[in-house]
Amino acid sequence: MNIYLVGGAVRDRLLGLPLRDRDYVVVGARPADLIGQGYKPVGKDFPVFLHPQTAEEYALARTERKTGPGYHGFAFDAAPDVTLEDDLRRRDLTINAMAQDADGALVDPFGGAADLERRVLRHVSPAFSEDPVRILRVARFAARFAVRGFRVADETLALMRQMVRAGEVDHLQAERVWTETRKALAEPTPSAFIGTLRDCGALEVLFPEVDALYGVPQRAEYHPEIDTGVHVGMVLDMAARLAPGDALIGWCALTHDLGKALTPSGKLPAHPGHEHAGIAPLEALCVRLKVPAEYAALALLVCRLHLLAHTAFDLKPATVLGLFEQLDAFRRPERLRQFLLACEADKRGRLGQAESDYPQAPFLRAAFAAATQVDTRPFLDRGLAGPAIGSAIREARVRAIAEVARP
Repeated sequence: MNIYLVGGAVRDRLLGLPLRDRDYVVVGARPADLIGQGYKPVGKDFPVFLHPQTAEEYALARTERKTGPGYHGFAFDAAPDVTLEDDLRRRDLTINAMAQDADGALVDPFGGAADLERRVLRHVSPAFSEDPVRILRVARFAARFAVRGFRVADETLALMRQMVRAGEVDHLQAERVWTETRKALAEPTPSAFIGTLRDCGALEVLFPEVDALYGVPQRAEYHPEIDTGVHVGMVLDMAARLAPGDALIGWCALTHDLGKALTPSGKLPAHPGHEHAGIAPLEALCVRLKVPAEYAALALLVCRLHLLAHTAFDLKPATVLGLFEQLDAFRRPERLRQFLLACEADKRGRLGQAESDYPQAPFLRAAFAAATQVDTRPFLDRGLAGPAIGSAIREARVRAIAEVARP
């Protein structure tokens, strides 16, 4: 029995990155061999075990054979005679198909180390085309490594396009699409995830509401980048910069302008009412992908209310208070922080504006702080109750907001 460190841990070690997880492949063993040594079986589709001390994953070397459409239609073979190279051959990208033996020696039968040097995301074998999840994974790795200059190999992109044309993407389950999307939104360059999906044709299938934004013009004085799809990509990357690793803010950035795809051509390049037009496609997208309630709720608020943040200095105090109330910020103050991050990403995710200030955010934070400092005891002392005390508190909060200086 031989044990090898495999996959991402080997790749990240060669890149000089912190190791996220360690996965191991066991060659020349049967399930009973590992169980006899105290490993705990956890795999449903194929033999995976948890180490008795470290709880790290150890999988028996395996091959797989496609038996049906999608990514569930596979038969696995984890017999003791399956070699390490057999196991590595079934993996997605060459940079993920490397191993390290117990002595630290690199095992690299498919040129993963060379592709790391070239900064290329390249598929290992034609078997890549058998699993549509790999399209999402390549796009996610593009989002992670674009900042390091990585690109998808031409032949891999061509193969991904063939898979989309063959309908493989149609078999992806919503939960898996969402899982990969959420991970990609937490990467440094999430626009590369969307861009890669668009380059291979998968964006139109999986995110038609987002794909429809490309080619839609905007007013140049507000959006020098013109194209709405380009803008959304810039907002995504700005969100990743302002809130690193926060997929929730990334989701709001991705979906805040969906209504612009529905603007009648006669009104372009202006987009009157796009914040309200975007609600229906956003709700449809969230339902289709089974997006968690927290993500759906905040994205809908950002979509509907982001123009209020941008025009904060022109709003009446009562309207500012109404914004806080719509965000439910008095019960959930983190909502205001999240909302303002998404709005700032929208404002700075434009050509030439990445380093600009967003003074609306500190103003709205100050206004909210003033509103929350309103003392309710005088109203109770006056014997107010029910709707009367609610109205009195609201009036006091409006007055407090009116006292906040506007830049």
